[in-house]
Amino acid sequence: MTAKSQHNDPRPRIAFFAGTFNPFTVGHASIVERALSVFDKVVIGVGINSLKTTSVEAERRALVISRLYSCNPAVSVMTYDCLTTDAARRAGACCLLRGVRSVRDFEYERDMADINRQLSGLETVLIYSLPEHAAVSSSVVRELQAFGKDVSRYLPEK
Repeated sequence: MTAKSQHNDPRPRIAFFAGTFNPFTVGHASIVERALSVFDKVVIGVGINSLKTTSVEAERRALVISRLYSCNPAVSVMTYDCLTTDAARRAGACCLLRGVRSVRDFEYERDMADINRQLSGLETVLIYSLPEHAAVSSSVVRELQAFGKDVSRYLPEK
């Protein structure tokens, strides 16, 4: 019996996967695919951080991600410019979904989970990256792109 089949509440179990996703990598895609074995739906929230990005850039990333999942009704994408917990509530999420690549990520995510739970009551579910994706980060991909390197192996196939 899977975790989804044990769920007696008639409402769908929705996880909110937040990030800037600049860019959305194979590691992110792996977290989404694996989360779908536990949740009925995953909402990917592309955050707009006014210190880092513009809404136009975030909308463009959201469009790229939406195209990746256009044939999968269990995945939707939205942009947001508020607290992640507020966006998750608007999306109907029962929890926040986060990917963890390393101990360093775990420490940060544990602290964020505590704050988010205090703010909203939402729990955070961590999914560990597959070993082959542990070194893949959006910042590494951006740096490789800046130096003209082929990053196709780090990006999901369209």
